[in-house]
Amino acid sequence: MRAMHVAALACAVLAADLALVVEAGAQSPNISGFGRGNRRPGGEDEKKPQYIPSEKPTEKVFPLDSTWTAVSLNGKPFNGADRPSFIIDKQYRARGYGGCNTFAATAFPLREQHLAVGPLALTKKACDKGLAAVEQAYFVALRTAAQWDMVGSQLVLKSPNGELRFDRAL
Repeated sequence: MRAMHVAALACAVLAADLALVVEAGAQSPNISGFGRGNRRPGGEDEKKPQYIPSEKPTEKVFPLDSTWTAVSLNGKPFNGADRPSFIIDKQYRARGYGGCNTFAATAFPLREQHLAVGPLALTKKACDKGLAAVEQAYFVALRTAAQWDMVGSQLVLKSPNGELRFDRAL
């Protein structure tokens, strides 16, 4: 019985001490986190800056494991049935077709829709000179691609050497 009285008395003392701390916090400008906020020397409440989330749009996720068929380079459409194409898998390996030769590379989608494409490993099939020139321009634009975006259903790769547009392959 005596132990219960001691425990009740200890609880009452703790409650009284807590009430004093809370009351002191409401009165003192040096104790923050209690009461009505921080007081300045003049007695007015200090205005705390409010957190306002940034208006930055949500970042897009690069469509890994999707095959893309080239539509145009710098607005000039790719002609023929054997249009260039590529895919980047979940291990960040890019592979594809340039119109005559196949290629493989490492490609990393980065923050803020940037893209890093490593050196291309190419096959060396003999191609028509006109096709070889178009393929070379495609490979240079792909290799130097620095940014990507989804515009409608098209994937757009932007580089200093041009803009590549792709449709998702079926």
